[in-house]
Amino acid sequence: MSESIAGITIPDTELVRDATEFVRAAATPLLFHHSRRVFLFGSIKGRHRGLSFDPELLYVGAMFHDLGLTERYRRTDQRFEVDGADLARDFLLAHGRGPAEARTVWLGIALHTTPGIVEHLEPEAALVTAGVETDVLGFDLDQVTPAQVEEVTAAHQRDGFKQRILAAFTEGMKDRPDTTFGTMNDDVLAHYLPGFVRQDFVEIILGSDWPE
Repeated sequence: MSESIAGITIPDTELVRDATEFVRAAATPLLFHHSRRVFLFGSIKGRHRGLSFDPELLYVGAMFHDLGLTERYRRTDQRFEVDGADLARDFLLAHGRGPAEARTVWLGIALHTTPGIVEHLEPEAALVTAGVETDVLGFDLDQVTPAQVEEVTAAHQRDGFKQRILAAFTEGMKDRPDTTFGTMNDDVLAHYLPGFVRQDFVEIILGSDWPE
């Protein structure tokens, strides 16, 4: 039987059930509940904006977007966003979704911390970032009613979320600090990782091997 929260139906399909269990097995409760809120807020904002989207694809994008922060799936040789994007792509292909659909979800996850790009892509990609921006940054709360916020956060509570998600970001990126260059992720390490030094784009240019 389908579950409905704040007017948003969680699809009762094999793909969605498998995605839920896949993420539940790897993620902490903090990341699991955050990811569900990302789906719900992204769906609410999609409706508010009059967008048509595939709820299964958005669900997988939302649920997998932070798997690269988990102990089970984090790597040290690439951005955490790409870890989750790769997992989502493989999951969708294994469940019979086509390469173009898997690529859309891959892009939505891979770019969810890179502002100014994903909103120009398909709704299933753009709405992952839209959900993240509301749940993490508090953006666009005018597109979500107080009753919807109350229902979403009753189902998936935010207890101590601000400090706890920052700690999860730090833990997931501390062993690959160079991968944060050019993203907002280096803000997190600058605040919380002792000894972290940001790479400077200007200094890289000026210090390159090219003669003046």
